[in-house]
Amino acid sequence: MTNLLDAYYLFERVAKKSSTRMDCTACTANYEPFENKRATRSNKETEKRDATNVGSLKCYYVSVPDAFSGDAQRRADKSLTMGSKNLSSIFVPDVTKPMAYGDVANTNDALLFIFTDMATPNGIIAPNSKLEIFVAKGQRNNARALYNLLADGELAEEIEQLRARARGEIVEVKIEQKLY
Repeated sequence: MTNLLDAYYLFERVAKKSSTRMDCTACTANYEPFENKRATRSNKETEKRDATNVGSLKCYYVSVPDAFSGDAQRRADKSLTMGSKNLSSIFVPDVTKPMAYGDVANTNDALLFIFTDMATPNGIIAPNSKLEIFVAKGQRNNARALYNLLADGELAEEIEQLRARARGEIVEVKIEQKLY
């Protein structure tokens, strides 16, 4: 089977002050629309703001803003922003599964999301929550079908290979069971 997934980014809630910020803690660093959003200057921690280092990558996992069109608000469950711009709406077809799909604004690329310990009481991301993002270049129109493959465990081998690459490991992974 041809690889469907091209890039991987792991975001974790490590910020102490921002209730919606997630920082990239591991990635394959090969998706230009994300890499272009890396911080070009550092900001010191203040009483109200977490610090940002040069080269860091952060995103915000938030409710769908009122500025979105009514159709998008009705369908999307959450929104992901980077650099003060909407990156993707997040669609959760099955609330019993810790996964979702979306696409990258102004591209033809699809996104798959896997959530770990992702609780958002009152819109505040719980500490140590994790959001894994998998990019499928050119697959925007197939995002829902990719989600179905993810939910059925059909992408488990690719997912493990991307995770290993992000950890700097060179591993051939063969998986017989679901990862979720």
